[in-house]
Amino acid sequence: MKPHNTPDEELEELPPSKTKIKKQMHDLRDLGKELTELSKDKWRELDLPESLFEALVEYKRISKFGAQKRQLQYIGKLMRDVETAPILAKMEIWSGNSRQHTAWLHQVEAWRDRMLEEPDALTEFLTEHPEADVQRLRTLIRNALKEKELNKPPKSYREIFQLLREIIPQP
Repeated sequence: MKPHNTPDEELEELPPSKTKIKKQMHDLRDLGKELTELSKDKWRELDLPESLFEALVEYKRISKFGAQKRQLQYIGKLMRDVETAPILAKMEIWSGNSRQHTAWLHQVEAWRDRMLEEPDALTEFLTEHPEADVQRLRTLIRNALKEKELNKPPKSYREIFQLLREIIPQP
């Protein structure tokens, strides 16, 4: 006698629905479309298979809409054999939307704010980043505090942020 499966086990045994498969194909085609908007240098960084790389180059060469549409379908088909996770992660970083990138920007902002509020923050920052230009940072901090006091535009405040972005390594 065969044991009875629970409803959850029955769902796991079913193959993906046609709708789900179709959605996955559309997602791959959309990712392919996003790839067509990147430069050849970015494609090389993604380490794409040769066939996909050539299909993308061909897409850029085509000017007729119908032919572009067919080429995009072909790119989507080639995308089925490609591991998309690394591509998506790299594109997310390039677009500045990654969580790591956002966290890094928050870290830079936090250091800037601490330097303006706490006298010991600069010393602490310099122990972590001895390569930083101490004199420039001190000048910018002093200027940023004066700007705030005199209600002037926050030019130095922004410069501190830019300088810290150069010093603090990006993930």
